[in-house]
Amino acid sequence: MPDPLSYQTRAIRLWLYAVAALVLAMVLVGGATRLTESGLSITQWQPVTGVVPPLNEAQWQAEFEKYQAIPQYRALNSSMSLGAFKTIFWWEWTHRLIGRLIGVVFLIPLLWFLWRGAIGRGLRNRLFLIFGLGALQGAVGWWMVASGLVNRVEVSQYRLATHLVLACLIYVAILWTARRLDEGASNSVPRLVRATANALLVLVLCQIYLGALVAGLRAGYVYNTWPSIDGAFVPSAARLFFDTPVWRNVFENTLTVQFDHRMLAYAIWLVAVVHAVNALRTVKTGPAVVGAVALAIAVTLQAALGIATLLAVVPLSLALSHQAMAMVVLTAAILHAASVAKRSPCAASSSSANTGDAIIDDNAAIAPGRS
Repeated sequence: MPDPLSYQTRAIRLWLYAVAALVLAMVLVGGATRLTESGLSITQWQPVTGVVPPLNEAQWQAEFEKYQAIPQYRALNSSMSLGAFKTIFWWEWTHRLIGRLIGVVFLIPLLWFLWRGAIGRGLRNRLFLIFGLGALQGAVGWWMVASGLVNRVEVSQYRLATHLVLACLIYVAILWTARRLDEGASNSVPRLVRATANALLVLVLCQIYLGALVAGLRAGYVYNTWPSIDGAFVPSAARLFFDTPVWRNVFENTLTVQFDHRMLAYAIWLVAVVHAVNALRTVKTGPAVVGAVALAIAVTLQAALGIATLLAVVPLSLALSHQAMAMVVLTAAILHAASVAKRSPCAASSSSANTGDAIIDDNAAIAPGRS
């Protein structure tokens, strides 16, 4: 007789992968929204009624008039037509719609699995935490948009970076949880390989944060030479740290932000290549080696794409490709780190079944469900 536990595990895993795919789509659409300057086109936060777009010309004109009242329109887009406004509106509306869709696709199956008794305590707590982060992300998104509606022509780079990294953390949590429910993850890798895989995941997240600062400051449109920046491989300290207090340069000085982004890219590439070589040398074969090599290749492609984007002064096509490739790198880093992470022994037993905590993966528990 087929094992119902394996069916439940497979169903939960596929559901989480589907939610992760939607989060990925939302991040990519969000990047396009940023690059097309569409993020401030909707000037109100209406979590429920906002799902319905304007349905006639009068409603479109009313939305356009709201946009015309903010500084971005007056300073940058005063000649914009209603047709051009509709284009940027649809980008932002699609971005918000995907966010709502993620909430529905996450919550309804979660409630179904809980009702069926298919999720044990460990996994249940983790999934509720992810749902809470998703709700927080909606508020952070509006907090970001609100920063560009008064006294600014764009959103705060601090809030933009926070919004993007929180989305990536949610993506990491979902994809990690789904991957750890797979049967193929291995525990037989050297400690150094495991530690380096985790370090690369953290470094990639840091790099995405720096990339958001670059985007928020439009720092990619200046210093468009490589490998030199501002006339040297390492600019003068006086140029890197001219602002006071010094910490502000890391977030507000376009030269420092772009320089940090470059330096971390070099570091990630070097660590990824050394990690792949070490995995080939010590593990030799298997998913850990495949993941390490795939990650090194993805990081190399992303570095080349970043250089091309910079030298071409950030054309839309290359900028979108660079942002999409960043998510490919993050995906590879998550799957690789999760696949080599240490596992607890399976300890499913009749007593755990009675409590709804049959342990499948670490503290991510799949309960036996209802017959």
